[in-house]
Amino acid sequence: MSDRDGIFAGDDPFAIARAWLAEAEASEVNDPNAIALSTVDENGLPNARMVLLKDILDDAFVFYTNYESRKANELDLNGKAAFVMHWKSLRRQIRVRGLVTRFDGPEADAYYASRSLKSRLGAWASAQSRPLASRGALMAEVARVTAKHGTNPKRPPFWGGYRIEPLEIEFWADGAFRLHDRFRWTRAGTASNWDILRLNP
Repeated sequence: MSDRDGIFAGDDPFAIARAWLAEAEASEVNDPNAIALSTVDENGLPNARMVLLKDILDDAFVFYTNYESRKANELDLNGKAAFVMHWKSLRRQIRVRGLVTRFDGPEADAYYASRSLKSRLGAWASAQSRPLASRGALMAEVARVTAKHGTNPKRPPFWGGYRIEPLEIEFWADGAFRLHDRFRWTRAGTASNWDILRLNP
């Protein structure tokens, strides 16, 4: 492991991920915190979509969504997910696979309160993933919830966060002639120690 230095150095994968994200925030044009989140439905068929990662805690990655959405149904059903963050400007990516739990306590309230008013009202108005008659119908629902909830709406009971506690994290950086650098961190459980392997490109 002597060659795990530079951008790969350190004993805490969450700290490395935070450092990479901070670099991306200075170089990516749009949404440096975007992740491609993968889930699996009741038939074992995978789904993937882009969501925004909102926090890297000391033990988990956090994002927020509608608990009645398709992704939430699949997360609640299986309790597992994977995602990849890719930064073209840095030519790096992080892949994560792990266990998922809801994250809907005071932290979710605080994050919801930090969003713009229109985004907070939009969370109330959107029946995410379900059929919509028209754009006009959506805007009418926004107007209705605005009249009902006013300028300081509380967090909807059907909206909150998810924590992904990783069992596997892979850090990847582009190398000349496609000889990329890859380090995979794995552990048997969320309380276990990490094992680190360098992988072939």
